Amino acid sequence: MTTQAMQMNPRLAEMPVSFFAVAMGLAGLAIAWEKAGHVLGLPGAVGLVLQAVTAGAFVLLALAYLVKLFSHRAAVMQELHHPVKLSFFPTISISLLLLAIATLRSAPALSEGLWLVGMVLHLGFTLYVLSAWINHSHFEIQHMNPAWFIPVVGNIVVPIAGVEHGYIEPSWFFFSVGVVFWLVLLVIVFYRVIFHPPLPGKLVPTLFILIAPPAVGFIAYLKLTGELDAFARVLYYAGLFLTLMLFSQLGRFARLKFFLSWWAYSFPLAAITIATLVMSERLGGDGWRLLATLMLGVLSVVIALLVARTGLAIARREICVEEA
Repeated sequence: MTTQAMQMNPRLAEMPVSFFAVAMGLAGLAIAWEKAGHVLGLPGAVGLVLQAVTAGAFVLLALAYLVKLFSHRAAVMQELHHPVKLSFFPTISISLLLLAIATLRSAPALSEGLWLVGMVLHLGFTLYVLSAWINHSHFEIQHMNPAWFIPVVGNIVVPIAGVEHGYIEPSWFFFSVGVVFWLVLLVIVFYRVIFHPPLPGKLVPTLFILIAPPAVGFIAYLKLTGELDAFARVLYYAGLFLTLMLFSQLGRFARLKFFLSWWAYSFPLAAITIATLVMSERLGGDGWRLLATLMLGVLSVVIALLVARTGLAIARREICVEEA
């Protein structure tokens, strides 16, 4: 789609920043398949193809959102001040950080450039979001949902490529910020979901975001320390338990109407899949290989279904429409 065509399309004003969760999910799948190539002996070409698909999706989304910024600036400002949508802006910087991880082996120089841009951008988003939370005048407890983890999760992602590129102390900085704020927000999220009315249907898929901090934290911690110690195991098994807990409520998720928020299933599942592949690599054994293979299969099927359902929603003009 050309820039002129996008400017003339009023639906562009309704393009949500949460659309970048698509790039996050695809990047997670690409990284998982690349890791599976080393651990399970699966075709490495799949990961490379998925890298290209992810890069293309991110570029298209970035161009569309830039046009929205210049042609529908008021709509972007409205999202920046929205108590829920605000937390999705860091999906842009996280997508860059995930692309940096995905291209670590195939294009190291590109990876470092993506990491530097993503790291700086994410720091800016984190400071902005925290400032908005602290100085708010309209946030209430019902606005709280697991999407508020997104600015925090991004900080935990930083060390995964950062350590590989030699930025050790900055990586520890971001890891520390991510872990501390994850624990703070975890308490508030559980208070919200237990003692207040249930999340709206549109936000229920964001419960899967609970999986991401411990799963990504596990991978980042191993990068920083190189050791599968007690704390690493706590992080991994916490993420695995949350995965089991959410899959035990599969019937509830299956009854939900499709929203773009369904993409909240994708990256957290990718994170725990990659973490399981790392455990299989470290510990060996048929049990770990079987679990890693099963989770990779589930992840691949889920993202294939999400791509198909999103394509159908676009064709039906169910996405990028004014909210009721």
